[in-house]
Amino acid sequence: MHIKEQSAERHVLAITVDNEAGILAKIAGLFTARGYNIDSLTVADISTDHAVSRITIVTNGPPAVIDQIHAQLERLVPVHRVVDLTEEGPHVERELALVKVAGTGEHRVEALRLADVFRAKPVDTTTESFIFEITGAPEKIDSFIALMRELGLVEVGRTGIVGMMRGAEGA
Repeated sequence: MHIKEQSAERHVLAITVDNEAGILAKIAGLFTARGYNIDSLTVADISTDHAVSRITIVTNGPPAVIDQIHAQLERLVPVHRVVDLTEEGPHVERELALVKVAGTGEHRVEALRLADVFRAKPVDTTTESFIFEITGAPEKIDSFIALMRELGLVEVGRTGIVGMMRGAEGA
């Protein structure tokens, strides 16, 4: 017997939900039950009355599994809408990171120069370290962090990916 292995694809899901206790655990449970990891997860209140939140999930899985997760998400009562940004077409993805770098002398000067190239903003400065704020595509942030490793990277905090469809229509 030969089992055909399906290739995993990266998907960005934007999920609009009622802002109620336990919904995030239910959604994460759908992924866990199928043995798929959530690579990135962001949640934010998006309504003036704090009744609705938007959850953005980045995951990898075969199309059939993603379709099944999508269908089951739509059946959850507090879920208003599920949009697979990857399937819908052109979209924008951004992430924010805080990157702490310690160093003196040439390493300090080089860290500032690279931060300028990447448009990373120093948000905290001491005589021995910097904390840079950088936003952009995940690949840009990965590159910045890789370069900072050589210059004295101390710590990284990342928000996770937020995505939105291009154009005038909302997701």
